[in-house]
This record gives sequence, C-alpha cells and structure tokens, in this order.
Amino acid sequence: VHLVESGGGLVQPGGSLRLSCAASGFTFSNYFMSWYRQAPGKERELVASLNSAGGTTYYAESVKGRFTISVDSAKNTLYLRMNNLMPEDTAMYYCARGTSWNDPVNWGQGTQVTVSS
Repeated sequence: VHLVESGGGLVQPGGSLRLSCAASGFTFSNYFMSWYRQAPGKERELVASLNSAGGTTYYAESVKGRFTISVDSAKNTLYLRMNNLMPEDTAMYYCARGTSWNDPVNWGQGTQVTVSS
C-alpha cells in the first residue's frame, strides 16, 4: 500500500487548492478513504472521509460547505477540493486508508497547506 499526497502550497485567505492522493496496491472500493490534518502544536484531526463502497461522506463541521472529498477510481486517486480557505486551515494534510470510519490504517507522507496573506 502506497499513498502519495500532492497539491499543497501557499494560498491567500479566500483562495482554493485541490489536494491529490495517488494510491497504489489496493482497490478504493473496499476501503474508507480520508483526509486528516495536523497544525503545529495541535492534535491530528479528521477533515473528511469517504466510504468508497457506498459513496457516503463525512466532513468536520469546520470545513462543511467549503471542502469536498472525491475519488477517481480509474486513476486510483483521492482528492480534497478546498475552497474559501482560512488561516486556521493551515496544517499538514494527510491521506489515509481505513476499514471503517475514523479508523486509519495506512498513511501518506503529507502535504503542507499554508493560508496566509
């Protein structure tokens, strides 16, 4: 199992980014795929999850209406579209694979998102 995130960077408040997580070694449809983030001095938190089999999603309250999780099974890639970014969204973002909600088993190396003017 290999997860590689990309797409992070520096963006101004109100801006947008799309994170990607290229996956290999497994089939998306059998797993829960998630994005977590960790800001300096804070615990890692669940941002969004997708039950690949059923298509149901979960979002943290702080990102509802701004972030969208999706998957392209043909490309074996997980995405996180982030709109209206705020300084408090600044964190390292991680892609994770699990077998149930908020139960990650495999992690990517992370991609840094910094929201600042």
